[in-house]
Amino acid sequence: MPIPDDVTGGELDRDVQQELKGLPKTLATDVARNLVMVARLLDEDPEQAYGYARTALRLASRVAAVREAAGFAAYGVGKYAEALAEFRAARRMTGSVHLWPMMADCERGLGRPERALAMAGAPEASQLDKAGRVEMRLVAAGARRDMGQPEAAVVTLQTPELTSGAQQAWSARLRYAYADALLEVGRLEEARKWFARAVEADQEGATDASDRLAELDGVEFVDALEPDSESESESDSEAGPEAGAGAEPWAEPPAEREEPGPGGLRGDEFEMDEEPGLGEEFEAGMRAKDTETGDDTGERNGGGRGER
Repeated sequence: MPIPDDVTGGELDRDVQQELKGLPKTLATDVARNLVMVARLLDEDPEQAYGYARTALRLASRVAAVREAAGFAAYGVGKYAEALAEFRAARRMTGSVHLWPMMADCERGLGRPERALAMAGAPEASQLDKAGRVEMRLVAAGARRDMGQPEAAVVTLQTPELTSGAQQAWSARLRYAYADALLEVGRLEEARKWFARAVEADQEGATDASDRLAELDGVEFVDALEPDSESESESDSEAGPEAGAGAEPWAEPPAEREEPGPGGLRGDEFEMDEEPGLGEEFEAGMRAKDTETGDDTGERNGGGRGER
């Protein structure tokens, strides 16, 4: 796959570059450039990112950073079984537990929420840092909703991090998930409050919290570029029977435009197959240097979509 000339591979984190030093120089550069493209495209064009990840995997399948990148790319296009296999491989190579929430979310994606919940209670989950623990709760709450237990999902998300005044990278998503869970159990006023708090924390627009809030407030957005239906009717009347004479009699009428739904993230999913911020999470994961070791024995595959 073509790679822009300005991509050198030097953009990667130093720890990842260090991993690649075991490869011949030319090969290491090729792999690094492909990894840079994965990180760049993971959010905006996951299919392309997946293609670059497969190329890197073909070139250097024994490098943990490559297996991790391949896992995120597969996750981004909804290939959860493949993503889970790559995350497991990366974990075996490094002994790190930082991918545990992603693995559990892959389990959700594969339709196995019970396994995701079991992973949330496993010893590996207790070894996660604060960000990892928040991600684990998001996955567990999604699993509860998958199992038809929305009230339990609400309780799962009630953590000190939820009410913390400090803004973290995960604050908007945590508040959004909580608001969505509240909405599902019919606690509308509380849901509105937490969607509003999610908007406050979502400076990057990673969620559609503002749209959900507007929907609850009964606000309707009108596309200024949409032709006014009344004007169209008047134009049609003025045009008379000759209007549309140029159309073939057998031509099918144009399909009606489908209005977009209420929005992006499902509260029960934080799938990084299409979850915004997946590229950032991948880059953060590539830099993670958890020194704790773990064993794949007894692993129950990872969660799904985290939200997809």
